[in-house]
Amino acid sequence: MSDATSTLETALKNDRWVVISGLSIVILASWAYILGGAGMNMDAAAPGVMAMTPDWGLSYAITMLFMWWVMMVAMMLPSAAPMILLVAALNRKNAAPGNPALSTGFFVAGYLIAWGGFSLAATLLQWGLDRLTLLTPMMASASVTLGSALLIAAGIYQMTPLKHACLRHCRTPIHFAGHRWRSGPKGAIVMGLDHGLFCLGCCWVLMGLLFYGGVMNLVWIGGIALYVLIEKLAPAGHWIGRFSGVLLILWGSALLIRQSTGL
Repeated sequence: MSDATSTLETALKNDRWVVISGLSIVILASWAYILGGAGMNMDAAAPGVMAMTPDWGLSYAITMLFMWWVMMVAMMLPSAAPMILLVAALNRKNAAPGNPALSTGFFVAGYLIAWGGFSLAATLLQWGLDRLTLLTPMMASASVTLGSALLIAAGIYQMTPLKHACLRHCRTPIHFAGHRWRSGPKGAIVMGLDHGLFCLGCCWVLMGLLFYGGVMNLVWIGGIALYVLIEKLAPAGHWIGRFSGVLLILWGSALLIRQSTGL
C-alpha cells in the first residue's frame, strides 16, 4: 500500500513539474521572440526600441496579429500562473479523465484564445491609427491629444467597479475555481476562456497604453507586464490599481495642460 502511495505521489509531482516546465518554456519563448525584435528590425539609434515602416498588406497584418498575440502571452501568462497551477492541482486531485497536464493545457488554450481576440482588436486599432497617421514608426502616439486620452481613459477605468470586479476574480483563483469549475476537455477550454475574459476585463485598457509608450518599446512592455503582475499578486493590489488610476489621470491632464499653455 505504501509503495502504491509513493508511486502516486511521485507521479503527481512529475505532473506538476510538467505544467511548470511547459509554462516556463512558453513564457521564455515569447519574451525571446519580443526581445529578438518580433521579426522586425531594431533601431540602432534608440536602444530597446524597434522601428518599422508600416505597409499594411496581408503579410504585414498577419505579422502584427502574431506579434500582438505573442506579446500578450509574454505579458499576461506569468500573472495567470497561480490560476493555472491551481487548475493543474485540482485536475490531479479530481482524477480528471486522461492526462491531468493535458486538461490543464486545454485551460491555458482557452485563456490564450481570449487574449487572441484582444490581439485581433489591437491589430485593427493599430491599422486605424496608422491610417490616421497618429502613430510614429515605433508605434507610439504621435499626438499629444491621443496620448493624453489614452492615459486619462486608463486612469478612469482603473477606478471603475468593472475593473475591480474582474481584478477580484484574477486575484482569487480559489474562489474562481470553486464557483466556475467545469470538467472535461471542453469544460477546461470554456473555463480558460472564462478566466481569460476576466483577465481581459481587468487589463485591456492597460494594454492600450502600449500605443502611448510604443508598442515595441521593450522598456514600456516590461514595465506594464511588471505592473500587471504586482497588481494581481501583491496583497494591496486593489489599492495599487486605484492609486495608479489617479496617477494616470494626473499624467494625462498634465500633458493636455502643457499642450494648451505651450509650456
